[in-house]
Amino acid sequence: MDKVSREEQLASWIDAEQVARSKLAAPGSMSLAQVSELSPTEFFNGIGQGQLPCPPFGHLVDFVPIEWAEGFFLFQGSPDTRHYNPLGIVHGGYAATLLDSCMGCAIHTRLQRGQGYTTTDLRISYIRALTDKVGPVRAEGRIVHLGRTTAIAEGRIYDVDDRLYAVGSTTCLIMGSPS
Repeated sequence: MDKVSREEQLASWIDAEQVARSKLAAPGSMSLAQVSELSPTEFFNGIGQGQLPCPPFGHLVDFVPIEWAEGFFLFQGSPDTRHYNPLGIVHGGYAATLLDSCMGCAIHTRLQRGQGYTTTDLRISYIRALTDKVGPVRAEGRIVHLGRTTAIAEGRIYDVDDRLYAVGSTTCLIMGSPS
């Protein structure tokens, strides 16, 4: 199998983000009751296909959902100077937000209709600084454990060269009863 060049990989990532952005509806919110009426597949596919409002927070930090499956979630975005701290690098909260989002959404993909979750613990390890020169980064979350009342997921942020910027793990409390 031929190895994909960096330029081809970067073009693929940029294309995937443009396609994802083109499908998203305007930012908006749904109530917890509305979300709990949907299965995770209906919810995430509805957002990804522009049938449900895109969560406003994604626009604030400028990242979009790229791919999801049961127990897995992938976001992509490009940090820029809007995300800088006073030291001239991307604020650590940007990476923490991306990781919290991808790990929480990975957990959400495995919940049943009528269930919700909330983060009870978030652990982040920063590997290297993010800047506006990095280009697109991906935040990938995967479930480690899903129980009746808690779930654990791990996540990582990396660039097109597979350089690691941050890793994290979360514990989430599962709320509600399955429908």
